[in-house]
Amino acid sequence: LYEPTEGRILLNGIDVREYDKESYYEVFAPVFQQVELFAFPMDENVSMKEPERTDGAKAKECLEAAGLTEKIASLPNGTKTELLKIVYDDGVDLSGGEKQKLALARALYKNAPVIVLDEPTAALDALAEYELYQNFDKMIQDKSAVYISHRLSSTRFCDVIAMFVAGEMVEYGTHEEIKKKNGAYAEIFRVQAQYYEEQEGGD
Repeated sequence: LYEPTEGRILLNGIDVREYDKESYYEVFAPVFQQVELFAFPMDENVSMKEPERTDGAKAKECLEAAGLTEKIASLPNGTKTELLKIVYDDGVDLSGGEKQKLALARALYKNAPVIVLDEPTAALDALAEYELYQNFDKMIQDKSAVYISHRLSSTRFCDVIAMFVAGEMVEYGTHEEIKKKNGAYAEIFRVQAQYYEEQEGGD
C-alpha cells in the first residue's frame, strides 16, 4: 500500500507503480490492528456500501465466519442493528475483539484475491486467535493470504513462513522445516507453545 524506499514491488511481474491505483487496491483486502466503525447498521459496516448495494445474507455469513454468531444473536435487530451511539441512542458499541472480528468479516465480504492481515487479532487471547485463524483459513480457500504477527499461533497452518529480525529475513520455509533448524523461530515457538499449554491447563 506504500511505495518502497528501496527496490520495487511486483504484481504478476509488473511494477505496481504501473497499475491504476484504484484497480490495484481492488486486489487487496487488508485487515489492520486499528478498526474504524461507522454509524451504520452492522451489515453495512461489513459491506462498506450503500444499503441498496449491501448483500445482507452475505454480510451475515461473513460475520459468522469471523466468529460473531453469538453476538449477532444477542442484538435486537441482528445484522440490521445500528452500531455506535453517535446517531442512535440504542446503537450498539463493540468490544475491541468484536471490532477486529468485524474487520475480518469485511475482508471476506470484499472477496479480493489477496488478503493481508496485520496483527488483526491483537485484542484476542492467543487461544481464541488460533481458533479464529483456523476458521478464517477455511473461508479463504483458494485466495492468497499474508498473516503478519508476533504470536505464532497463526503460523502452523501457513504454507510458507518468513521470519524477520531487525528488518531482515532470517528464516524461511514451512513450520516443520524452520522448526527443525532449531534457530530463532523454534525458540520463540517453544516459549509461546508453553504459554498456550499453561493457559489450557488453567482453564
